[in-house]
Amino acid sequence: MRSDPLADFVQRLEGIVARGAGDEGAVLGEVKEAMQSLVASDDWLAEPFTRPDPQFYRQYLLHADPDDRFCVVSFVWGPGQQTPIHDHCTWGVIGMLRGAEVTTAFDATESGMKQGEELTLRPGDVAVVSPTVGDIHKVRNAYDDRVSISIHAYGTNIGKQARHVFDATSGARKDFVSSYSNAAA
Repeated sequence: MRSDPLADFVQRLEGIVARGAGDEGAVLGEVKEAMQSLVASDDWLAEPFTRPDPQFYRQYLLHADPDDRFCVVSFVWGPGQQTPIHDHCTWGVIGMLRGAEVTTAFDATESGMKQGEELTLRPGDVAVVSPTVGDIHKVRNAYDDRVSISIHAYGTNIGKQARHVFDATSGARKDFVSSYSNAAA
């Protein structure tokens, strides 16, 4: 009998979140390790959660904890698609499943947004975000000719979380709540 990698990952997250309440560093480390196992193979993500849109990246809800302690999402990036500069207001762990994405870190300063380090994630790579380790970034598909897919786990239901987008020049921020591309939200 073959295991279900997503169900195994969710089960691991349930234990990690239950044990790690209040210790973000421990949670990030354990979720990062679990994510590395999840994205080590690319044969488990169901086709409906891999469909790109010609204009906008898609965010598909794969699992939402009933108590909103965490969620798991697939991000599907069409060729050349990108996010605005944004934050999460919670911890997040990103694992690259297919293709590649480029993450550019930013810091909000009094004079606007200061661009930081740029990181390219390739299949199997994992990165973290949180208000304590760095939470503001812009993400783009590294390719202009193919789809890329990443898997994200967040420390809340990100489809309900109040967050911010930032103007690249002025640093002005605007509130938003993201939505899911599938009806399961």
